[in-house]
Amino acid sequence: MSVVRGMGLWISRAKQIREQLFSAKNLFYTNVGISISLSATGDILEQHYEILKGQWDRWSPTRTRNMAVSGMSVGIVCHHWYCYLDARIQGRTIGIVLKKVVIDQLVCSPLCIGMFFLTLGILEMNNWEELKQEIKNKAHRLYIAEYIVWPPAQIINFYFLPTRFRVLYDNTISLGYDVYTSQVKHDKSNSKKDSDQI
Repeated sequence: MSVVRGMGLWISRAKQIREQLFSAKNLFYTNVGISISLSATGDILEQHYEILKGQWDRWSPTRTRNMAVSGMSVGIVCHHWYCYLDARIQGRTIGIVLKKVVIDQLVCSPLCIGMFFLTLGILEMNNWEELKQEIKNKAHRLYIAEYIVWPPAQIINFYFLPTRFRVLYDNTISLGYDVYTSQVKHDKSNSKKDSDQI
């Protein structure tokens, strides 16, 4: 009986924590924290994969820190974007959901990709020309991947979830995408090939 009561207390406490984290008062901080954590996790996974493949000698905490900070900037954008979009376009009919998906892909996706490269460019102290070249060489790869991953994911997000859980869901789906984002960002061989072709 004490095991059942203990489980009940644990479930009750978990619900209280969830309500507190996802309350209107704390939602911004929760969303940004989730974005930082999962961006760092995605980079750690990608770095370990690159170490196993022999592309890197050891884990770079600076690279993970930079990816986490980029997750913070993108998390801020996503938090405000979802609040704005849900306030402006209300409802859950399939027509409204599809409208939100299209607007999200056309507005938020390029904005987040740009914010990602801008944040990392600042952290890496790149000059304007280096930043433009990197965006030119790599952003299209992320945008193409966005069109594969996000429309189906966002249909679920906009149809089933309330606004307060959108960034959590987004970042959970994004964990795999964050691994790819880190790979694209730090793929030196491909950026050299791209710049040679220009």
